[in-house]
Parts: sequence; structure tokens; C-alpha cells
Amino acid sequence: MTNKKFLCVYCGASEHVDPIYYKAANDLGMLIATNDFNMVYGGGRLGLMGRVSNSVIEHGGLVIGVTTEQLDRREGAQHGLHELHVVDTMHTRKFKMAQKADAFIIMPGGYGTLDEFFEMLTWKQINIHNKPIILANINKYWDPLVNLYNHVIEKDFARIEKPNFLNVATSVEECIEIAKNLLK
Repeated sequence: MTNKKFLCVYCGASEHVDPIYYKAANDLGMLIATNDFNMVYGGGRLGLMGRVSNSVIEHGGLVIGVTTEQLDRREGAQHGLHELHVVDTMHTRKFKMAQKADAFIIMPGGYGTLDEFFEMLTWKQINIHNKPIILANINKYWDPLVNLYNHVIEKDFARIEKPNFLNVATSVEECIEIAKNLLK
């Protein structure tokens, strides 16, 4: 299909968030496409998910969506995707997205985004993958999560000895720069 690297973007589907997050999603999509990346994501059309995928497509990037039968019935899938995979469970969904991804960007989101983040973090810790994880701390959204991450390490419940185990960016531009540097 393509030799370009795939960034897996996890983000919220809420339609009721601060416009700063919508702008970040639009900007991220543009940057993914214009920096020669493609995207894999949860396939949704709502919230940041819809914004980032639309923006990638509008700027010439390829987008693969992976959703579940239940989510497809509830929220509906994004139109215009290059591929859409409808799978049976959330576990299958996360596994399929992780397989396709070369790196993960975690944008602001809710419980589903947290679930995806923690699963990829855990999988990295136990060597299921060694792909970059980039936390997009837009408008300091993830500050409490970064504090918790550091607290877990400080209290010796996790040993993170690898450099760049978790990369925290304060802008979508920084997310793309990190991805470019780590995926050389």
C-alpha cells in the first residue's frame, strides 16, 4: 500500500470540548500528511477523532480506521477513509491498530484514550512492542497523567530504564518532530 510510516493517533470522540483541542487535532492531521506520515486510528467521525482524520485526508495523507461493530452502530465510522476495518472487540481493535502503527500519539481524550495509552505503555514495558509513545500534552491536558506516571516510577512500581520510554510533547509540532527523530 505505502512505505510511509503510520502514526497511530488515540484521541477523544467527545463533541463538547474546548476549541483549542479541535484546532490541535486539525493541525496534527495536517502535519501528519505534510510530513510524509500516514495515520491509523479508531475509525470514528466524532470529536478529535473525526477532526484529525479529516485533516490528514484533506492534506493528502492515507488514513486507516479500525472500529468495532458496536462503535460503528453507535457512533458511525468516518467517511473517506482509505481502509476501514470493523472488528469484533475492543481488544482486537487495539491489537490491529498497534500492529499497523510505527509510533503512537496520544491526544487529549477520555477513558478510552486512557485505556489505549495504558495498554500500549504496558505492552512496551513487557516488550510486546518497542515503538515510540508520544503524549500530546496540549494545553497541559495530560499534566495529571504525567505526574502519575512519574509517581509510579518514583515509588518503584515500574522501572523505566529505556531512554525515550515515554515522550511528552507540549504541541502537535513537537509530536511530529519527536516521531521524525525516533523513526529515522
